[in-house]
Amino acid sequence: MKSRIFYFFLIGFLSLMGSCGTSKSKKHIPDITAFNSTKPVVEKISDSIFLSGKNSLLKNKQGLWELYVEGDPLEIGLSTGALTDSLLQKQQRIFFSKITDLIPSKFQQKMLRHFLKWYNRKLYLNVPDEYQTEIYGISQYTSNDFDNIAPQYQRSLYLHAAHDIGHALQDLALVGCSSFAAWNEKSEDGNLILARNFDFYVNDAFAENKIAAFIKPKEGYPFMMVTWPGMIGAVSGMNYEGLTVTINASKSKIPLSAKTPISILTREILQHAKNLDEAIAIAKKRKVFVSESIMVGSANDNKAILIEVSPNKMDVYDVPNSDQIICSNHFQGDAFAADKRNLEQIANSHSEYRLERMQELLAENSKVNPEIASEILRNKDGLQNIALGYGNEKALNQLLAHHGIIFKPKEKLVWVSANPFQLGEFICYDLDSIFGKNHSATKSFQNESLNIAKDPFLETTAFQNFKKFKIEDHKIDSILEKKKNVSPEFLQNYQALNPNYWVVYYKAGLYFYQKKEFLQAKLNFEKALSHEITTVPQKEEIEKYLKKVKRKLQ
Repeated sequence: MKSRIFYFFLIGFLSLMGSCGTSKSKKHIPDITAFNSTKPVVEKISDSIFLSGKNSLLKNKQGLWELYVEGDPLEIGLSTGALTDSLLQKQQRIFFSKITDLIPSKFQQKMLRHFLKWYNRKLYLNVPDEYQTEIYGISQYTSNDFDNIAPQYQRSLYLHAAHDIGHALQDLALVGCSSFAAWNEKSEDGNLILARNFDFYVNDAFAENKIAAFIKPKEGYPFMMVTWPGMIGAVSGMNYEGLTVTINASKSKIPLSAKTPISILTREILQHAKNLDEAIAIAKKRKVFVSESIMVGSANDNKAILIEVSPNKMDVYDVPNSDQIICSNHFQGDAFAADKRNLEQIANSHSEYRLERMQELLAENSKVNPEIASEILRNKDGLQNIALGYGNEKALNQLLAHHGIIFKPKEKLVWVSANPFQLGEFICYDLDSIFGKNHSATKSFQNESLNIAKDPFLETTAFQNFKKFKIEDHKIDSILEKKKNVSPEFLQNYQALNPNYWVVYYKAGLYFYQKKEFLQAKLNFEKALSHEITTVPQKEEIEKYLKKVKRKLQ
C-alpha cells in the first residue's frame, strides 16, 4: 500500500511542476473584511470549564467535551479555536504523528507535501465561503510546528479533505460504518429513530477528545454534531428542525483533484435544510470527489432516505412501503446497480455482511427504541450470533468506533456515546433546552435521566483481554516485519487473548512460514480458515499460503 500511495505522491509532484493553479491556491485566504476579526477572550473557570461571552467549552463527567458557540462564520471559527486551543494543537500532533508512522521516509513526506498542494489546488473553489471563513478562524489557533506542510489556513482546509483523500487513494472505504433508521410501525412510538456507528479510526488517542458541538449560526438552523478539535465538517449531526445527517463511505475511483469534501456537504445540509427535499437540493449543487452514502432523517417527513453520491452521479435511495432503512458501505439505489466498483464492494468487502446483520437484529426487535438501538450498535457477534472474535470488521461493533449516536428527531433528542468506542454511557442531549434561553454554560447540557447505561462488556475479562490483545497485535506486526524470533508461549498467549478472531492464527501462520516451520504454518492457516474471515481477498490470501505450505510439505 505504501508503494502505491508513494506512486500517487510522485504523480502529484510531477503535476505540481506544471500546474498553473497551485500557486493561487497556496496564497488563497477567504475574504473576512465584512467580519469582526477581534480574537475572543477566554475565561478559564477550571481545567474542564472555559467561557467566552455566550460561548463555552466543558468536559462532562463521562469525559466528553461539550462545545457551545454562536455567531457569524468568523465568530464561530474564532470562538471555537480560542476555546479548544490546547485540544486543537494536541489533535493535530496526534494526526500528523500517525502520518509519520505510516510514511517514515523524509523524502516521501516531502513528496506528500507536494502532492497535497497539487491535489488540493481546486479545493478552495469547492468549499462555500462561510465554511472557509469558519476554518480560517479556527486555523488562527493551530500550531506553527507544521507550517512545513502548509500554512495554517491551507493546512486546516486540507485536513477537511483528509478522509476523502485517503478514501480516494486507497480505493476503498477506510472503515466500515453502519447505520439504520426506523419509523411508523417499526419504532416504539411511531416517530423516526436513527442510529449509527462512526467507525473512523486513526488511533486510540485521536478519539480521546471528541466533542459534542452545539452551534447557533446567524444564518441557518441551530444544530449539534459530534466532531473532534479543528473539524467543522459534519459526520453525525441533527439540527433544530429535526433533520439528521450521517455518512457511510462507499467504493470510489481515484479523481484528479479535490472537490467538495463530503463532511462539508453534510455540514451545509445540516445547517440549511429542514426537510428531505431541501437536503436533496443542496446535495445536487455540489461536486464531490469520493463515493458516499448520506443518510438523512427528517422529523418533518418522519422517515429517512439515502443520498448516494459519487464524482459522476447521484441517486436517492428511498424505501416506499417500508418502515426502515439500513446502510453499510455500498450503494443500494438503481443508479449504481450495475456499477462495477459497487458490485466489487458488495462481493469482496464486509459491507453486505453487516447490512444483513442489521436486518437480522432489526427483525428480532419488532419495535425500536433508544435502548434497543444502543444494543444493536454495541453488538459484537456475526450472523446467527456466531462469535467473530473481537475487532472483526464484520461486526457492527468493531471495537474501534470514534462514536456511536442515536437520534429521535421529532423530540429533538440525541444520545452520544462516551469512551471507549460506543461502549461508554450514551449521553442524552435535548436541543430544546440547549438552544433555549436558559441553558447554563457551567454545567453539562446532558439530560441524565434519559442516559443509557454503559455496556456491561466493559467490566468483563474478555474486554480486558481485548485491550491486551491490541498491544500484542502491534508487537507481532513488528516481529513479522523485522523477522524476529519469539517463544511458543508468546504466540499461545497472543491467540488466547482473542481466540475466535481469525487474525491471531493467520499471523502465527505467517510467523511459522517465515521460519520455514511449514507444518505449524499449515495448522495455523487451517485454523484461521475455520473462523469467519473478514473479506474475500483476505480469505484468498490465506488459501494461497496454505497451498504453498502444502507443496513444501510434500
